Amino acid sequence: MKLKVIAFDADDTLWVNEPYYRQTEEQFYNLLGGYSSQRELERELLKTEIENLILYGYGIKGFVLSMIETALRISNKTISTEVVGAILELGKQMLNQPIELLDGVEDVLETLKSKYRLVVATKGDLLDQERKLKKSNLSHYFHHIEIMSEKDDANYLKLIRHLDIQPDELMMVGNSLKSDILPVLKAGGYAVHVPYHITWAHEQIEHTIEHERFNSVIAIKDILEFL
Repeated sequence: MKLKVIAFDADDTLWVNEPYYRQTEEQFYNLLGGYSSQRELERELLKTEIENLILYGYGIKGFVLSMIETALRISNKTISTEVVGAILELGKQMLNQPIELLDGVEDVLETLKSKYRLVVATKGDLLDQERKLKKSNLSHYFHHIEIMSEKDDANYLKLIRHLDIQPDELMMVGNSLKSDILPVLKAGGYAVHVPYHITWAHEQIEHTIEHERFNSVIAIKDILEFL
């Protein structure tokens, strides 16, 4: 490999994220328990989230709007203003969560910063991702921060051009096979999967990946073994 740049996903690669969504979903199901079963609520919320991605993008704000929309539909628009207020409060609690770095992250960044240009390549709400990066105290490790509306091969190629490198001079490290691995391989880069114990249903794929530029590790610190 002739790597010059290593890009890191943020949520559930550098810090904890998905568990906060799961906790909020459980509270949402409790709020709406009188209208439908949890299984039905789960199905309806996921359907609404996916349909709204094109309008709201990824992140907590779109998630909150999707919860409110789901609640209105499930209740036939009979939910009280108190329930709407409770859903909004759940969103504010998510936005105010502390940043919990995953094990080994800072050691890996400290080790690699003098050998490669390090960048963050993530997606989601701009303001929220900037807030999390600031609270993480990791900003000084990174040469560039890229917050995408969608992680596809076209946007990764834009990042590669911005960094003035060739596709095979980039390695992406992330927890999502769908967003962090497949599009980077398609763009011509290297990719390393660092699995997280919780994955949003929309980020899951059903097939395995076999590719000469693909690797999978158990924990983020394991990438130091071949870098």
